[in-house]
Amino acid sequence: MEDVLRPLAVLGAALVITVVVGWAADKTVRRIAERHPEAPLWRLLRRCRMPLRLVLCTALLRGGYESAELSEKHEALLTRLLTLVLIGACAWLATRVATAVVESAYARYAAGSRDPARMRRVRTQVTLIRRIVTAAVCVVAVAAMLLTFPGMRTVGTSVLASAGLIGIVAGVAAQSTLGNLFAGLQIAFGDMVRIGDTVVVNGEWGTVEEITLTYLVVTTWDERRITMPVSYFTSRPFENWSRGNPRMTGTVFFHLDHSAPIDLMRERLHEVVKGAREWDGRAWSLVVTDTTPTTIQVRALVTAKDSDDIWTLRCVVREQLIEWLRRKHPYALPRISTAPAPGPAETPDRRQTPPTSGDIGPGPGPV
Repeated sequence: MEDVLRPLAVLGAALVITVVVGWAADKTVRRIAERHPEAPLWRLLRRCRMPLRLVLCTALLRGGYESAELSEKHEALLTRLLTLVLIGACAWLATRVATAVVESAYARYAAGSRDPARMRRVRTQVTLIRRIVTAAVCVVAVAAMLLTFPGMRTVGTSVLASAGLIGIVAGVAAQSTLGNLFAGLQIAFGDMVRIGDTVVVNGEWGTVEEITLTYLVVTTWDERRITMPVSYFTSRPFENWSRGNPRMTGTVFFHLDHSAPIDLMRERLHEVVKGAREWDGRAWSLVVTDTTPTTIQVRALVTAKDSDDIWTLRCVVREQLIEWLRRKHPYALPRISTAPAPGPAETPDRRQTPPTSGDIGPGPGPV
């Protein structure tokens, strides 16, 4: 009976202490967060409740299992299991704490920054830093778990001795993966492309939704997701419409008749852009840029604060100017000049007739 009560007593005591300490820690963090709402760190640290309780409970069981007086077989198995769980719980807790610190630093920076481009850059860097820290903690945790097995400690010396050869082989085999990894770091800290940037890749226009260490996700205007390796952005040219300043200049082309009233059309364009909320007031113009025997090419130029507004503004200008020309000046729209086909009586007789003697000139003289 005592062999059963001792383990139950140790387990119950560990659970009670875990619940009490976890509740007290959560209560303390909550009060600090309420007193300092300007500091998001304490609010984010509340996400660490579960890993903290798991670490505390596992550590208490790991330190108190000797009081249970278990058999040597069960004691060794329990020691190995609790050690593995404790390492995993510590890695989980470290990841949550690191994430809370990084996100709170970004939140405080975003609260005091007014530059959208700089905020996107910092957000990209913060995201990749969090992923790097998570990957590093996981690798260390897995290595620590493996080293708890005696067999892994025995082969440790031979593994370290052959690390150079293994590194060369792994580098050759994973050349593409390593290239993407370093490209992800270059993108994060080289400020080439950021989360939220408007880019054009392979003829597709979209917004950068996610950046990882190996791939990048672009959301197109029709809500498709294009997943691309990050090495694409370090080895090929691409358009970034949000780098530096998101302001853009857009053009609308019209093919009109030579009689189009350019001056009136220029005045109408000014009225349209003044009434459009997408226009940022920087510039507008309307000029004839080309001419052909049948039409002229008229270019309307407008500006907006970003790519979304410039697209909308171009559509508004195109629709309203065409509608204005159709109602007020229909003669300015392009026309195709045609002539009626001739009737049978007007069709010349193109049949060949044999030449008469009078039509034949003198032949060559005698040789």
